[in-house]
Amino acid sequence: FSIAAAKDHDVLMIDEALATGDRKFQKRSEARIRELRKEAGTVFLVSHNNKSIRDTCDRVLWLERGELRMDGPTDEVIKEYEKFTGK
Repeated sequence: FSIAAAKDHDVLMIDEALATGDRKFQKRSEARIRELRKEAGTVFLVSHNNKSIRDTCDRVLWLERGELRMDGPTDEVIKEYEKFTGK
């Protein structure tokens, strides 16, 4: 994540970057992702952490078994996801 975040990108994909490291690292990573959203234009964050998604994303694509299940505003998609998973 650190190497990819240090460069300028038009589109950046970050896969489970916030699932590693301690809480301090996760907070720094979330802040950097917010910066990258402003600079890069498009950042794809792959995550199973609903809090991180809420804190860093304004749009969510929910994939279930490789199929697009829902696409929309973060709160709406996470609400439906949590109903679906019972979490």
